[in-house]
Amino acid sequence: MELLRARGHQVAAPPHARLELLDADAVRGAVRAARPAAVFHLAALASVPASWEQPRRTLAENLETTLNVLEAVRLEVPEAAVLVAGSGEVYGRPERLPVDESAPLKPRNPYAVSKAACDLLGGQYADVHGLRVARTRAFNQAGPGQSEEYVVGTLARQVAEAEARGGGEALIRLGNLDSARDFTDVRDAARAQLAAAELEPGAYNICSGRSVTVRELVELLARSARVELRIELEEGRLRGDDVPEVRGSAELLRERSGWRPEIPLERTLADALEWWRERLRG
Repeated sequence: MELLRARGHQVAAPPHARLELLDADAVRGAVRAARPAAVFHLAALASVPASWEQPRRTLAENLETTLNVLEAVRLEVPEAAVLVAGSGEVYGRPERLPVDESAPLKPRNPYAVSKAACDLLGGQYADVHGLRVARTRAFNQAGPGQSEEYVVGTLARQVAEAEARGGGEALIRLGNLDSARDFTDVRDAARAQLAAAELEPGAYNICSGRSVTVRELVELLARSARVELRIELEEGRLRGDDVPEVRGSAELLRERSGWRPEIPLERTLADALEWWRERLRG
């Protein structure tokens, strides 16, 4: 929303507005009232661990809310562009690296299954109903504002809390340090979403094309920390079905829109840490 406003676009709903996406009539009414040129559907139950605990809710609500958005657009503003925000989790365990959009969808957790279903639904609305639906498949995103449910968020919070306590050392509790993922700064990802929404219907990866281990994340974060970092393995953070490495290709998005990530990972981590510092001070 910040990026849209910065580029001179009118954002119909202010940040405090709330809409029950499970209410199809309410969604249709909101779309009818706003008559948007573009709809960015980013809402979802997005926690992988929570999806294991509540698979039915994750599957049902993520798919139903996406259906309600697509139906509202089809019935009220079929000329509008629609961005259905998805996840690189839909690829599951990669058969080859880097993963591009031609890779099969093999989700391995309930959240990923729900996002694969939403992705397929968006493709169906484009193919059958002629809607301008772009489906993005974002790999790991990070940056200021991210909650502690995600690895960069929990790293930044633990360091910020240690700084606030004083003592000169932060004990960082983590799971698999050698798990490697493809991280993109959330601000670069926002630019990618806007770029994809202007393209022809299809699926588009959002990623950096580079994999980084959790251990490397800690080393990068240490450069911005005001305390020494000490790592402790925590069994509860280990996943039994962890994929060793995930790395994507965003060549299709780059070729069609010119988008490429611009923010280095070290800055992403530094800004995430500063956000948690400010939050804890507040």
